[in-house]
Amino acid sequence: MTDSPNASSSLDSLLGAQASRPWWKRRRLWVAGGISVATACGAWYWQSHSLDAQAPRYVTSPVVRGNLAITVTATGTLQPTRLVAIGSELSGIVSKVLVDVNDPVRKGQLLIELDTSKLRDAVAGAQADVQAATARVRQSAATAAESGAALARQEDLARLSGGKLPSAADLSAARAAAERGTADEAAARASLAQSQATLSTQQTNLAKAAIRSPIDGIVLSRTVEPGNAVAASLQAVTLLTLAEDLRQLKLSVNVDEADVAQISAGQSARFTVAAQPGRQYPATITRVAYGSTTTDNVVTYTTQLEVSNADLSLRPGMTATATIAATERRQVLLVPNSALRYSPGGARGAASGPGLVSKLVPSPPPMGRRGGAGGAGPGARGSSQGTVWVLDGGQPVAMRVNKGLSDGRNTEVTGEGLREGLAVITDQSGGP
Repeated sequence: MTDSPNASSSLDSLLGAQASRPWWKRRRLWVAGGISVATACGAWYWQSHSLDAQAPRYVTSPVVRGNLAITVTATGTLQPTRLVAIGSELSGIVSKVLVDVNDPVRKGQLLIELDTSKLRDAVAGAQADVQAATARVRQSAATAAESGAALARQEDLARLSGGKLPSAADLSAARAAAERGTADEAAARASLAQSQATLSTQQTNLAKAAIRSPIDGIVLSRTVEPGNAVAASLQAVTLLTLAEDLRQLKLSVNVDEADVAQISAGQSARFTVAAQPGRQYPATITRVAYGSTTTDNVVTYTTQLEVSNADLSLRPGMTATATIAATERRQVLLVPNSALRYSPGGARGAASGPGLVSKLVPSPPPMGRRGGAGGAGPGARGSSQGTVWVLDGGQPVAMRVNKGLSDGRNTEVTGEGLREGLAVITDQSGGP
C-alpha cells in the first residue's frame, strides 16, 4: 500500500503529457481519418463499378467479302450409265456358262451356250426341204418348157395349114398345158423361197444358242448354271446382267417439289457415300424430270447426275447424299443474320438477366421484317430492306441495307456506306 501514491502521481504525469501533445501527433485522429478515407474510396469504387456494369457492351462482327451458295440436298442411288439384262430367245438346256461375276467382257464375246442338238437337226431338215424344193423347181421348169414347145408346134401347124390343122380343141388344150406348166414352175419357186426362209430361221436359232455380249462392260450378276433349263416362252428370263464401263456412273436423286425450281441441267453438285466417309465426289446435273413421283404423299422429281469413277471406288447400288449448288453469289458483302436481327435495348444477355417468362416465351420479331433475319432459311430473301447497327463514338447507329440471298447463317447485303471490314453489332450485354 505504500506504493500507491507514487503510482497515482506517475499516471497523472503521463496523462498530462499526452494531453499537452498537438492534434497532429494524436494517433486516434489519424486512424479515424484513414477509416473515413477508405470508406469514401470504397463507396466511390462501388458506385463506379455499378455504373460500368450497367453500361452496354456490344458484340461486333466485321462485314466480309466472300461467296454465298444456296444448296439443295437430295438422296439417291448410283447406277451404271447403261445396264443390259442378258436373256435367251430360245428354250433349252444351258450347256456352258463362260463368264462369272466381275468378269470384264468385250462386245461379241461368247457368254453362254445352249444345247444345240435339236437346233442342228432342225437346220438339217430345213436344208433338205430346200433341196427338195429346188428339185421341184427344176422339174416344173422342164414341164413348163415342154408344154411351151408343144404349143409352139401346134401354132406353127395351124399357120402353115391355113387353120385347118390342128383342131381348135387340140390348140386350146396345148395352150392350157403351157399355162399349167408356167404356174407349176412359179409355185415351185415360191415353195423354194419358203424353204429357204425356214432354213434361215433355223440357222438364226442355232446362232442364238450361242449368247454373246452386246456391249463392252463387266458382269454384275449371274443367275444361271450349266444344266439349267431355260423356258423362254413363259417369261423373259435374265441370265446375266452387264454394266457398261463403270468408270462413268449416273446418280439418280429425288428432289423435293419445294426445291426443284432452283435446279437445272448443268449445275454442279457434290455427294458422299457411306463406304467412303469424309470424301466428297463431284457431279454434274444432266437431266431434271418433268414427271413427278409421289411416295407417302411426298412429291419428288427424279434428277440425273453424271459421275466420274476413274478409280472405281464407287459401285452401282450405293446410296448417295448429294448437295446441289442451286444458286451461288461470288465476292459479295456478307453479314451474319444476327446483325440483321439486332436492335438496341433488345440484348439477350443483359446484366440483370431475363426472367423465367421471357426465357419461355420468345420475343416477337421487329416490325417490317419477315422472319426478322433476312430470311428464315437457306435461299430465303425475306423483305428486301433491313437494318444493321454500327458503333459511332461508342453509340449504336442504324444503317439501312438491301438484303439478298441468305444461307441461314449469312446474308448478302448492299447499301451506301457498307464496306469490307466494317464492324456491325450482333449482340449486346449489360445496359438497360
